[in-house]
Amino acid sequence: MTPSDFTPALHSEWIKIRTLRSQTGALCAVLVATVAFSVPAGAHGSASDPLFSVFFGVSFGQIAAVVFGTTAVSAEFQGGALRVSLAAVPRRGRWFAAKLTAIALPVLAVGLVTGLATLVVGSATLGDRADVPGPADGLRAVAGCALYLTLMALLAAGLTAALRSGTGALSILIPFLLVVSFVVGDMSGNAADLLPDRAGQVALHSSWDGSLGPWSGLAVTALWAAAAVTAGAWRLRRRDA
Repeated sequence: MTPSDFTPALHSEWIKIRTLRSQTGALCAVLVATVAFSVPAGAHGSASDPLFSVFFGVSFGQIAAVVFGTTAVSAEFQGGALRVSLAAVPRRGRWFAAKLTAIALPVLAVGLVTGLATLVVGSATLGDRADVPGPADGLRAVAGCALYLTLMALLAAGLTAALRSGTGALSILIPFLLVVSFVVGDMSGNAADLLPDRAGQVALHSSWDGSLGPWSGLAVTALWAAAAVTAGAWRLRRRDA
């Protein structure tokens, strides 16, 4: 697949995302939700882990990223849209790669802006109760925030393609992220460190006690996303449009 073959497919997928209000709204919600929930968390957070207090809102902003990735793919399974897309780009692998790239790039960009805004606003709310995160920790958390949100959007996109249903994907991911992960984490000890959200969010902590560090945690989340994307690609090849 050459760049000249891939670029038109990517441009087409980007136009779809840019022209859908729900997609634009989901991207804006990533920033708004993350900052909005980080402010009170920073004001009342723990002095022992000020960095995660600052970035606590990512736990809620990720829901918007998941919705973005889900709806971008699920729209293709409505009203025969996938047939039209594959008529324009017959090679399904190329089309799916373009779709995933069109999802990942804006989430990564919004994630960087979100991380910077959260760091600035959240650090200001800490006051004198805790040390403001240093430049190294702050930059690592900003980069980790952007990468984590992007990986969660790709995980959602891959799962949606595998299930061929946005409702099905959201009915699994949202309860998992908001409820199941915390319950399993409290009950299963170190095994919970390998869950996609808990592993990826290590990059948002000042310190960590588990077996994973910031970058190895993000690598685990990347493996979850890769597994979902692989399953989605397999289902896309096996099923008729």
